[in-house]
Amino acid sequence: MANRDFLDSNVLSRLMALPMHARGPMLGSVTGMHRSPVKGSSLEFAQYRKYVPGDDIRRLDWRAWGRSDRYYLKEFEADTNLRLVMIMDVSGSMKFGPEGATRLDYARKLAGSLAWLAARQGDAVGLWSAGEEKARNTPTNIPAKRGATHLGLVLDSLAEIEAIGTTNLVASLHEAAERIPQRALVLIFSDLFADAGELRSAIQHLRFRKHDISIFHLLDRQEIDFDFDRPARFVDLEGGEPVLADPEDVARAYRTAVTQWLTEIDEIVRTTALDYHRVLLHEDYATVLARFLIGRTPKRAGR
Repeated sequence: MANRDFLDSNVLSRLMALPMHARGPMLGSVTGMHRSPVKGSSLEFAQYRKYVPGDDIRRLDWRAWGRSDRYYLKEFEADTNLRLVMIMDVSGSMKFGPEGATRLDYARKLAGSLAWLAARQGDAVGLWSAGEEKARNTPTNIPAKRGATHLGLVLDSLAEIEAIGTTNLVASLHEAAERIPQRALVLIFSDLFADAGELRSAIQHLRFRKHDISIFHLLDRQEIDFDFDRPARFVDLEGGEPVLADPEDVARAYRTAVTQWLTEIDEIVRTTALDYHRVLLHEDYATVLARFLIGRTPKRAGR
């Protein structure tokens, strides 16, 4: 069994009281806690429809018949289980940060905890890796399934993935949109170092397939502030040539470029209805998870 030190039992016990909800109807194979677009026989009333020959007469609403002299059936919302698909950016830039506290290490903590919580409430869990395929022996593509054994496979794979090579996030998102068979909650863990227009297209592709999408955008404070005070050698973690530069010469242009990039990301969020979480690596990941779960708690009046 791979080392699962990214799972903290204390954090998991604190989060167990916060269920993970989908923002829209899900299609699942078993009864669960998430809304389904298929009408069923739960306790939550959905709508009336006219009776047609062959319908179960036990579902006739006799009060509606008494008021209108017409036969109507009550329909209720069915509850189903959720498919959680986690897409992990494993490009070289995800290994930014000190040993044991890289961007990928932080992403593992988020993804592993959410996988465990989802499996505990009976949901299916799957894992994709998004990176340069030729840089890895076997790209991770684990379909969403239920069960303790399958969860173990997901967690072990999560422990073993490495950050290497150039980014392939956009292509991986398009592939996921085509290959995930039914609507799912898709969680993306990435630094989002991709062309904004191409990223928007990939997100829209997933939305067109009716997936509920959440993004954990992982950034280090230093990447935003660029607070270097002496000449430094900047290394491209995705294979480019290193650059020796004086921060005073490039700081203004760098900060302008970062501000523009984050503005473009914000525009994508605004126009695609993403569940977006900008996370700085110094933040307590348990707090980030609690904020994510609480933000998905449905308002009963809106169901």
